[in-house]
Amino acid sequence: MKKIWITPALYSLVAIALSIASFNFDLLVVERFSDSIPRILLTNVELGKDIMGVLAAAILTMTTFTFSTVLVVLTTYTSQFSPRSSENFINNKVTRRVLGIFVGGFVYASLSLLYMQDKTFGHEVLTPSFGVFISFLCVATFAYYIHFISSNVRVTALINKLVGDIDHVVSNYKKMQEKNHISLENWEPSGREQEIEMGEEGYVQFIDLVNLVKFAEERDIEIEVLVTTGDYVYKDMPIFRIYQDEEEELALAKFFQTGPERTVEQDIGYSIQKLMEVAIRAISPSLNDPNTANEILIRIGRLLGEIGQLKTKGWVLTDSADHNRLVYHFPSYDTLLYHTFFQISKYGSSDISVMSAMTESLKAALRSAPVERHDEIWEIQEYILDGLDCTEMKKKDVEYLQKKVDELAELTNQQTIVLQADEKKQALV
Repeated sequence: MKKIWITPALYSLVAIALSIASFNFDLLVVERFSDSIPRILLTNVELGKDIMGVLAAAILTMTTFTFSTVLVVLTTYTSQFSPRSSENFINNKVTRRVLGIFVGGFVYASLSLLYMQDKTFGHEVLTPSFGVFISFLCVATFAYYIHFISSNVRVTALINKLVGDIDHVVSNYKKMQEKNHISLENWEPSGREQEIEMGEEGYVQFIDLVNLVKFAEERDIEIEVLVTTGDYVYKDMPIFRIYQDEEEELALAKFFQTGPERTVEQDIGYSIQKLMEVAIRAISPSLNDPNTANEILIRIGRLLGEIGQLKTKGWVLTDSADHNRLVYHFPSYDTLLYHTFFQISKYGSSDISVMSAMTESLKAALRSAPVERHDEIWEIQEYILDGLDCTEMKKKDVEYLQKKVDELAELTNQQTIVLQADEKKQALV
């Protein structure tokens, strides 16, 4: 998770600079040009101290209320959506900037109140007017933030954000593959083999594949990445395998980043996990909101189709001269499909709408996935239906799900799966 204190700290520094600037402006400029400044903007020092004291207290109150609101929203995200979805709210630039404006406004008002002394100024000052304008900015920001929270606390907004994260990752991988990707079958490294180990443990958050290829070209070496983004690596665990003619120490730490938690910047599996956790939480007995799960399943079907266009299992990246420089073992497509459905297929097996939505999701994936992915998509459908007890389902439910399965079987050129209902139970119905 990004360090949220950085933005408020930067705004505080700006507020400190602004308070010093306004102090010097009052001290050096206002008295000289007081006739040219509108009288309504000038106040005596005593009144100015009262104004700045009131503004400091008011801005501090708004800041406290805003922090409390952030904690309430974080609790809502954690309890109703997913423990990992809260970072989507707290890392949002709007949240950080709002906190920065409030903290900066309080810092400005407090320092200006400290500077405003009778022995320093023998004339009227302009700083309280600046403080009033800053308070107007804080009030406007507060009103906007209330609107922002009411819009983003909805599950639809979170789904859109998570879907956008997956779209962004897939788009970046597509561009990388279109530029310099060849089959793993052509990977035939030469030279002495050397493994580079991990210095500290944590999740692999980012691997700079593009610059790694450039580095390998400059050093005339070949690199095999032994981990993928999202993997948890341990100290002294090999993460790179280098092939070079002459053995030398290479500094590759700058090309990857680890941390205590996973991130969505490159990790497709984690992005999908966060989205599916919201769906699983929605069908839990505490929330009982299968329609949200169904919406997520339909949305993720399109994403799975886009992911199916990627060359998975292994990438060989080439340099500017089309020489093989780097291999990266991307997760296989069937693994991504399995990790998408393996939990929700269990917890949603008792809800006919969720079961049919999973089949619709696979149908949506077929629309954009290449033909060679059809078998893998059908295998996941078989996995979802494996162990499904149709004897506990009503006749109409079985017929409805059977129709969905038949349509998917036809699209994938597979033999359909016949769902068996309890004939005795149906006779009673």
